[in-house]
Amino acid sequence: MAGPEAMQEAGQPYSSLKGKLNDGLLAGIESMGYGYMTPVQQKVLTELPDFSADCLVQAKTGTGKTLAFLLPAIHSLLASGSIPKGQVAILVLSPTRELALQIAKECNAVTAKLPRRLECHTAYGGTSKERDLKAFLNGDPKVVVATPGRLNDYLNDDYVAEKFADIRTLVLDEADQMLEQGFLVALNDILRRLPQKSKANWQGMCFSATMPKKIEGVLPKVLNKGHIHLTTVDPDETPTIDKVTQHSIIVQSNQEVYPTLWELLQTEYSNCSGDFKAIVFGTTANGVALMYALFSALLEESNTLKVFQLQSRLSQANRTRTTNEFKAAKAGIMFASDVIGRGMDFPNVSHVVQIGLPSSGDQYVHRVGRTARAGNEGRAIIILTQRESFFLKVNKRLPITPYPTTLPSATGETPNPDIEAAFANVDETTKSKAYQAWLGFHKTFTKQLQLTNDTLVQEANLYAASMGCPEPPMIDKKIVGKMGLKGVKGLNVGHVEHGGPPRRPPGGGNGGSGKSPAEGRIEKRGGGGGRGGRGGRRGRGGQSAS
Repeated sequence: MAGPEAMQEAGQPYSSLKGKLNDGLLAGIESMGYGYMTPVQQKVLTELPDFSADCLVQAKTGTGKTLAFLLPAIHSLLASGSIPKGQVAILVLSPTRELALQIAKECNAVTAKLPRRLECHTAYGGTSKERDLKAFLNGDPKVVVATPGRLNDYLNDDYVAEKFADIRTLVLDEADQMLEQGFLVALNDILRRLPQKSKANWQGMCFSATMPKKIEGVLPKVLNKGHIHLTTVDPDETPTIDKVTQHSIIVQSNQEVYPTLWELLQTEYSNCSGDFKAIVFGTTANGVALMYALFSALLEESNTLKVFQLQSRLSQANRTRTTNEFKAAKAGIMFASDVIGRGMDFPNVSHVVQIGLPSSGDQYVHRVGRTARAGNEGRAIIILTQRESFFLKVNKRLPITPYPTTLPSATGETPNPDIEAAFANVDETTKSKAYQAWLGFHKTFTKQLQLTNDTLVQEANLYAASMGCPEPPMIDKKIVGKMGLKGVKGLNVGHVEHGGPPRRPPGGGNGGSGKSPAEGRIEKRGGGGGRGGRGGRRGRGGQSAS
């Protein structure tokens, strides 16, 4: 989708396509307020020899790629005549649900002025499969925008697969990200279930910001040998990430992570000359839910900054609402998992903070890419434990320097009563899920972290202690077995009922902790709104009460 940064790089006017592009589509573009093509749109719409030609297009995110593939595909469909009712003509594959929703929204807008309605359906996880499939089978889905996992699930039904027998165009959007997220098997399964390209001769369009080797194995199945290769990526251009000021903070252990994050947010907010709009990335969905609960408790009485969360365990309706709210917000803090790591355009993000170990250098880069857009400046800070700091050595190419300000919380020498009080307001279920997710995530990195199963559990229990847990949260014995941690000392193993409280083994006890409300506010230097949280860097504010 074309964000503000894309529209700043205006090219030829869309009116120059009069007589070449369908009049109804041109009217739709005009109603959307787009007068000029972005570079990638101009490249595709003026340099393709035919709108139905196969193409490989390299362009960065946020440059208007959505219209660059929708317009040629829909124009070709309209020009080729009708296809049977209920048959899919255009299939767009997207790596995330949020991006799929954006594409569908853009499709509905650009086709709004056509004489006859062109139905666009979506297929992605997190929604009722039965309801969505019923709408798909009863409708006339000429365009389908889907994530690979859910579509592959659909195509297991031969009756559903028959609906793709007359496919005209297949689009892979964010192809590199799709493969990075492990969709290669699902993608190959989908291609096997679609009509064979050599016989059906459908159009293939592949859009990607980078060209990793994994893509080479997919391209021959999607594109003809003589496909057109277009790029808007200047090899001499300074990458966006190099335009972002990037710092790292190394803390001694997991016990210092949240106090350091709280102190960092106060410091950065205080020093921010404009609106403070930050995305804080966590390693797991349940870890993000914990941070959201924690910092909501710290900031709930403050009108200074609104706190958001976006992670895969939220309902799709909740995620869509939050996405729209954060897009519209001038300021705020979004705690997020990688459902928004790439392909999502949130305007005017001033800061990106990463908590914990990114799964790869590429993931780090994709996250940082959420800031410094549309020519704006941006800052990125990553907080790692001493064990996780190997990430900086492995990724020396990244322009990350030590954070210039000393934060007492990072050393663990200064207790933070704000965090301790706020954790008392976080329910035990949220803590338990975060603890289990922490174990599962770090179990996959034990070699890099130089952890044995015993020391992994010891680190996890320190993490639990940092949340104010009187003892390690209980984990179901089946989960322990799946993690390969059966028999490891230090785990609190029991039977956890689905949707209910854990059942403790005989003799087990778990002391409760009283809850006390906590308030916290972030104060800007120079008298910006809000009062400082108790124990904060500047100002006095709310007091904890029991």
